[in-house]
Amino acid sequence: MKKLLIGLALLPLAGCISFGAEVPESLLSLTATEQVPVGQAQSSAGARTVTIQVPTVPQSLANNRVPVQATATDVAYVKNAQWVEPPARQFARLLSDTVGARTGRVVMSGAQSLADPGARLAGELRTFGIDAASSSAVVTYDAALVRDEGAALEKRRFEARVPVSVIEPAPVGAALNQAANQVAGEVADWVGR
Repeated sequence: MKKLLIGLALLPLAGCISFGAEVPESLLSLTATEQVPVGQAQSSAGARTVTIQVPTVPQSLANNRVPVQATATDVAYVKNAQWVEPPARQFARLLSDTVGARTGRVVMSGAQSLADPGARLAGELRTFGIDAASSSAVVTYDAALVRDEGAALEKRRFEARVPVSVIEPAPVGAALNQAANQVAGEVADWVGR
């Protein structure tokens, strides 16, 4: 009887206890507009290879939230907007799909590259969020490319800005996806030359 009374007393508290942040109704993800067709075989015997590393990110991007640069020194986050996984990993995958589709190169992951790394692309995803002053999605990627073993390191900054109508999850996700694909296309053209 005592256990039953304790259980009944704790029952109203059950709705107040939370063991983590509330998950939004949907999560944002990136989708490459250019991909290697399903079933297409690739071989390093007939094509050059490239290893694409997950970019480094500043602390504001080291999570699953979408940053908004409110002022030059203030960062906020879009309410109820979360990525399905950190943007750096999604952007690396989008780059891999785009570079493979546009250049015909065999894109390798870090583990696969031990056999034949080919060209190596690394970089920093400096901006991947919303600029409140211009109401635009901004993707800035500082790329570093070594085309062949022993070759010089080449660096280049890529940036895309896409207007966003309202700072809410759906339009922000669509604009960032478009900007990320634009940057990935420019990077692929640079790697492929």
